[in-house]
Amino acid sequence: MTTKAFQKLGGFCAISLGLIYITAFIVYGGFLDYPKANTTEIERFNFLYNNYSILSVINLISYVLFGILLAILVVSIHLKTKEYSPNLSTLTASFGIVWVGLVIASGIIANIGLTAVIEIGIKEPQKAMLIWKSVGIVSEGLGGGNEIVGAIWVLLLGITTFKHLFFSKPLNLLGLFVALAGILTIFPLDIFKEIFGISQIIWFICIGTSMIQKTH
Repeated sequence: MTTKAFQKLGGFCAISLGLIYITAFIVYGGFLDYPKANTTEIERFNFLYNNYSILSVINLISYVLFGILLAILVVSIHLKTKEYSPNLSTLTASFGIVWVGLVIASGIIANIGLTAVIEIGIKEPQKAMLIWKSVGIVSEGLGGGNEIVGAIWVLLLGITTFKHLFFSKPLNLLGLFVALAGILTIFPLDIFKEIFGISQIIWFICIGTSMIQKTH
């Protein structure tokens, strides 16, 4: 596959990443009725049990598939940017690949943990929910608790491409905004995660559109 063809593929992957974000927002926010804070452990287990299939599928899409498509995007951008900024491009791609690994690992752990919790919870729901809390801590620590690794990739990408106008200046500025929001997710406030997610949807779709247009 030529660099140009791979760049086009990366563009489609970028748009797909934005669509995955949108799908996750719709499913988590619109279709799943999460238990309230004052519900019992048994009620929380029943939620996991009743929604096992949809939770497994959305985890697979939001983390594992997301990571695979992200890997293609990271490499496709690197193949282009290394031509005029090899050192910085390599550093940028390194953070991108680390993010890929963290996202995929987070999704796999969440799904394996969910399956184990369902199996144990049929007989011991309270014990299962203790295990689920541990799974959540590990999964969040790898890929969901904060977005700093992804934010650093976006930041470095903006710096790498800013001078050479591989992407437009407004798009690079949007990337810097996305990066800032991602870095701020180190603070335990959901607003920064929401800003990062929404702004990155726009960023991914714009990045993908730009990459596809540049191949024509």
